[in-house]
Amino acid sequence: MKFKLAKNSLFALLLRAPWWVSMLLVGLVVMASFALLPVAYVGYGAMGGFPFLVIAVVVAWRQWHAPNPARVSETLARVTTMPWRDFAAAVEQAYVAQGYAVKRLNGTAADFELEKAGQVTLLSCKRWKAASLGLEVLRELAVANGAPAALDGQAETTEQGPDHRVCISLGQVSDKARAFAQEQGISLMSAQALAVLLMPGKNR
Repeated sequence: MKFKLAKNSLFALLLRAPWWVSMLLVGLVVMASFALLPVAYVGYGAMGGFPFLVIAVVVAWRQWHAPNPARVSETLARVTTMPWRDFAAAVEQAYVAQGYAVKRLNGTAADFELEKAGQVTLLSCKRWKAASLGLEVLRELAVANGAPAALDGQAETTEQGPDHRVCISLGQVSDKARAFAQEQGISLMSAQALAVLLMPGKNR
C-alpha cells in the first residue's frame, strides 16, 4: 500500500523546500517547548519536531546528490544541437554503461529495445527535439510489441510485450498526452532525467 502526500500539504511543501526550512521548524518546536511547557514535559514537546528533522535529512540528501544545475543546462543545450545520429549514439552508450543490452529498431513506434535483468523496455526518442509531444507518438508506442526487424537483421519480436515503455521528448506535453501516457503505463522522461542520463562521468 502506497502512501501519497497531498500536493499542497505541509510535508509535501517541505519536501520541495530547501532542507534548512525543515530544520528551522525543528528549532521553533524545541524553543516553543521550552517556553510553554513545564520542564518535565519539554522532552515530549520537543519530540514534535522529529518529523521535521526526518524531512530535513531526506531533503538534504536529495539536494546533495542532485545533479549540478549548470551541468544539466550545459548538457541539454548540447543535446538540442545534436543530429539524430549523434543523439542516438549517445543514448545507446548511456544505457550500455548502465548495464543494458541495447538493440536499435527499424520501427516507427520505438527506436531502441533495452533489456536488463530479464526486463524489456521499448524506448521512443527520435522526436526528442520536437516542440510538443503529440498523442500520435504515444499511441504508436502504446501498441508497439517490439520491432518486426532489428537493424542487425534479426527477426526477433517481444512476444509477450515489453515490460516498460519510455518516451523521451524535450517539448511541451499536453494534459491529454500526459493523461494518456499515465493510462498506458508510458514513462515520460523529463529534461533533467535525460541530462543526467547523458552526463559524462560520475561527478555530476
